[in-house]
Amino acid sequence: MVGKVPVGGDAPIAVQSMTNTETCDVEATVAQIQALEKAGADIVRVSVPTMEAAEAFGAIRTRVNVPLVADIHFDYRIALRVADLGVDCLRINPGNIGREDRVRAVVEKARERSIPIRIGVNAGSLEKDLQSKYGEPTAAALVESAMRHIDILDRLDFHDFKVSLKASEVFLTMEAYRLIADQIDQPLHLGITEAGGLRSGTVKSAIGLGMLLAQGIGDTIRISLAADPVEEVKVGFDILKSLHLRSRGINLIACPSCSRQRFDVISTVNALEARLEDITESLDVAVIGCVVNGPGEAREAHIGLTGGAPNLVYVDGEPDHKVADDRLLDDLERTIRERLARRRAEGEGGQAEPVTIPVRTING
Repeated sequence: MVGKVPVGGDAPIAVQSMTNTETCDVEATVAQIQALEKAGADIVRVSVPTMEAAEAFGAIRTRVNVPLVADIHFDYRIALRVADLGVDCLRINPGNIGREDRVRAVVEKARERSIPIRIGVNAGSLEKDLQSKYGEPTAAALVESAMRHIDILDRLDFHDFKVSLKASEVFLTMEAYRLIADQIDQPLHLGITEAGGLRSGTVKSAIGLGMLLAQGIGDTIRISLAADPVEEVKVGFDILKSLHLRSRGINLIACPSCSRQRFDVISTVNALEARLEDITESLDVAVIGCVVNGPGEAREAHIGLTGGAPNLVYVDGEPDHKVADDRLLDDLERTIRERLARRRAEGEGGQAEPVTIPVRTING
């Protein structure tokens, strides 16, 4: 449990992000965490590099609701302090803390306060002896590094931890996670680290994490983008939505547009997405520009639009009404919101959680 969020087993795959504000700037950090929570983030990680940042973290913790992970390196005293200030998870590698008495102090504090630990191995910061042994970051090197930290926790009889093995190279990351999934029972935190900008990072993350999740590997994800952290959350949910692992917000089915289109599909879809960002309930909406594929897609969606003269809107698989181009956006938004209001009134369900999670056979 990371605060109120279960990670592992049959729990939904949790979506995480990390703040990029200066932690000591409490106002800016709180504002960003609140934006991430609004976007649907289940868990938010905050960097805590100094004792001053630890005190700021304590102030931040009192002002937000989402579970917080403190990202800490080397100084065990910071871990002890944020534990007293209400942290929900510690991201700290036991082997980097130093003497065993310091590691034991952190572990005992975590045990006392029921705080899980995340072991985070990164290809860019492997131990020097492993770099020398393997010559370069490899999947086996990442796993060996992780197992060193795990062994320390095992010796201290502490098993409430999760593990990540991240690299910026997709196939290296995938191989490392596959290897460790066969060796431990603890949850796995997935991510392609330093994946790139919004477009390239999204593609790399979707491929690497998508293939692992489809194999049943992974319990929580963070999409690492050189972009607004809110975009990381959106991409994370889109990946899970495409795999039918989570269902949150509008599932928009839209054609790429061609010369058959009877209205401007691209501008309509972009504007509609912006208008519906506040919706957290699951609903399938199809926007198709012509009568070739339009009727078939529209019938399969909760709300469907197919281009024509005039355009035709379907509701729950049946033709409902016609709409002219100049009223498309307003009409679609109204129809979608009315459909959701009727669902709520009828007790039909459709909330973002809980969702049906396909059976996963590896690592929970």
